[in-house]
Amino acid sequence: MLADLYNVVNVPTIFWIDERGRIVRPNDVAFGTDTFKHITGLESARHLTALRAWVRGETPALSAEDVKRHQPLPTAADQQARAEFGLGQWLWAQGRTAAAERHFVRGGELAPHDFTIRRGTMPMRNIDPMGPQFREMLQAWVGGGQPYYRPLPDTAAKQTS
Repeated sequence: MLADLYNVVNVPTIFWIDERGRIVRPNDVAFGTDTFKHITGLESARHLTALRAWVRGETPALSAEDVKRHQPLPTAADQQARAEFGLGQWLWAQGRTAAAERHFVRGGELAPHDFTIRRGTMPMRNIDPMGPQFREMLQAWVGGGQPYYRPLPDTAAKQTS
């Protein structure tokens, strides 16, 4: 449901939400550790430093305009892909795996950038989500010039003395 509401297309995806319940940093990629830095190229320290500075009030969150600008909205194809994914999940739960497969494949075709669909269906299809098929899919995507992760610009903490 969260993926549908906020157009989450990969994990890990984070949101900063203020005390009033407003999203002040939308749909961003961040890691709590550097365990996968060799794969992602993303360092956890940059995000964690920015988050801590925001929580302490040392740096502002993104403006409402910036939040809106950075929050990707789903296209009609994205929405259809999620419907295909949802139908596929239901069919899979009913034991109708062949029918589910068609919808999983169609969802991936409609939204090739949505790894919550493409990779998320792999366990239901008896495919290792960290295995060779995933790596082939990822290499084809990245090799085509598309980023696997799309982090937002840094929110730099103000220097304090």
